[in-house]
Amino acid sequence: MKLVFASNNKNKIAEIQQLMPLGITILSLEEIGCFVDIPETALTIEGNAILKANYVTEHFGYDCFADDTGLEVEVLNGEPGVYSARYAGEQKNADDNMNKLLGALENHTNRKAQFKTVIALNLHKEQQLFTGIATGEIIHEKKGEKGFGYDPIFKPNELDKTFAELSMEEKSKYSHRAKAVNQLLTFLQKHFQ
Repeated sequence: MKLVFASNNKNKIAEIQQLMPLGITILSLEEIGCFVDIPETALTIEGNAILKANYVTEHFGYDCFADDTGLEVEVLNGEPGVYSARYAGEQKNADDNMNKLLGALENHTNRKAQFKTVIALNLHKEQQLFTGIATGEIIHEKKGEKGFGYDPIFKPNELDKTFAELSMEEKSKYSHRAKAVNQLLTFLQKHFQ
């Protein structure tokens, strides 16, 4: 069976392919001839994951899954949320985004935050949603060289390190994306034994 992952990130695709049950082949957007930047115009993280999965299913006819992720800061009413990638502008610059967020939190003692990943799966004309959440806090300055996005300023509750100070293997024990992917895999393994 072929299942499209609505991404062109080859590393992400290879990583997920290794975890898939036997008999499921993961295809990238490029491999199905989708070269469109799928619009992410929903007002929620769930909405964007659904938009991307539905776009592939409607335009290309494949079963598909898509993910969307955002950082939600409690004292900022869940911002940057769905706008996490372009919080400081359309250039989607991680340093600009972090600097804007640190500025917004300058006078706040409540620094609670959570990363949230939602995966929308369209399979056999049915849709399933899987949500992974990593709770933690925004620290006062960037720490660590690994990871991407807001990782240098996000410290998960379970650790005294930021996501950017963890190896890929360590991060996958705590990460929102890993939690959502594990739910997806559990679902697929049950259906494809």
